[in-house]
Amino acid sequence: MKAKTISYVALFTALTAIGAFIKIPIPYIPFTLQILAVYLAGALLGPRLGLLSQLCYVLIGLIGVPVFAEGGGFGYIFKPTFGYLLGYILGAYVNGWLINRFNLSTIRSIFFANLASLLTVYLFGCIWLYGAMKWVVETPLSIYQTIFYGFLLPAPGDLLLCVLCAIIIQQVRPRIARFTNIKELKHPWVKPTL
Repeated sequence: MKAKTISYVALFTALTAIGAFIKIPIPYIPFTLQILAVYLAGALLGPRLGLLSQLCYVLIGLIGVPVFAEGGGFGYIFKPTFGYLLGYILGAYVNGWLINRFNLSTIRSIFFANLASLLTVYLFGCIWLYGAMKWVVETPLSIYQTIFYGFLLPAPGDLLLCVLCAIIIQQVRPRIARFTNIKELKHPWVKPTL
């Protein structure tokens, strides 16, 4: 892996960590800006490197660096919100794969890729929330409560970020593709520079 590619991955790992500290506390699941970095990593780095940036973020947190919204360390896997972090890894991949596979270039199509990524994150998050509350915290939530606190309550803000990121990605992605050597970002709709 080239030094330039490593620096791109590290940049999005850092952006995810920064997003963890910009949060609005709501019951069970704090609303953070981490999902911005997930959308951007997948779209701007491609599926594999986007996934790698989020995997690095999770591993750094698990070894004890306090980059998660509520600290860090291996014990974080027992927290009800850990499933969302796992969702970030696959969510970045889903976003990048959809954008690359279907050459998505309009704001609307990128929004739907972001939405698929968001639903992936929430799927992992809600499953983990339900299990952790039932077997670890031993304060079980019903399926309705899990969906309400784990999806319906935080989702409106993330949907707004879906739209915002679709606009950013649509404007920034073709420009970045011209200056990077990341093969996943090369598309017919990106005009080469001379």
